[in-house]
Amino acid sequence: MSNRLINWFRFASPHNFYPLAGKMIPVFWALAALFGIAGLWMGFFVAPTDAQQGEGYRIIFVHVPASWLSMFIYMVMATWSAIGLSLNARLSSMMAQALAPTGALMAFLSLWTGAFWGKPMWGTWWVWDARLTSELILFFLYLGFMALQASIDDPRRADKAGAIVALVGAVNVPIIYFSVKWWNTLHQGSSVNLAKSSMAVTMLWGMLLMALCMWMYSVAIALTRVRTIILEREAHTEWVLQLDEVKA
Repeated sequence: MSNRLINWFRFASPHNFYPLAGKMIPVFWALAALFGIAGLWMGFFVAPTDAQQGEGYRIIFVHVPASWLSMFIYMVMATWSAIGLSLNARLSSMMAQALAPTGALMAFLSLWTGAFWGKPMWGTWWVWDARLTSELILFFLYLGFMALQASIDDPRRADKAGAIVALVGAVNVPIIYFSVKWWNTLHQGSSVNLAKSSMAVTMLWGMLLMALCMWMYSVAIALTRVRTIILEREAHTEWVLQLDEVKA
């Protein structure tokens, strides 16, 4: 058992993780494509028309998974940041940096698809609702994390500063999730419950498949990005120089 743990821990080194990430990327891209095709087909062609919202409700097959991933990615980013800050692990900080742009994209999709859904349903593009406002704050936290790291030349100092922002901002995620329960908000509560859902089965499956698609996409693009970050930060090392010679 201990030998297996040691074997896994060796991937904490950027040198060893780089080729492993290269092998995993095509797998996650393929899974993202498969889940995406299945989810879009289920959501837009199989799921029935909603009795109250009509065809306009179908935007939830993008909106809800994007909202889920925006929160989930932030918590994963904060976890990697905490590991990097406490253990001084270079790869952990690189993973946090690689996840931030994708998390910001998911938060942006959540806000804009929510606005497109809210206009016909609520009669307005935006309200300063508790959930909408806290999701907007999450988007700004992602942007702040990326801007802060980009403004500091020293990668180690940038990692520490970004980790503090990520950890402090993590308190916003449960606020987003519980906002519809804690306050009287315009945003509807959750209708998804794996044990007992108020949604039609085909609607639920379409949403879950799209969530898996976005999850696989997030992993694939984060691994692609972290490989670039590794090459940038390890450019002075012998193994990267040898890699450049092989490519040349």
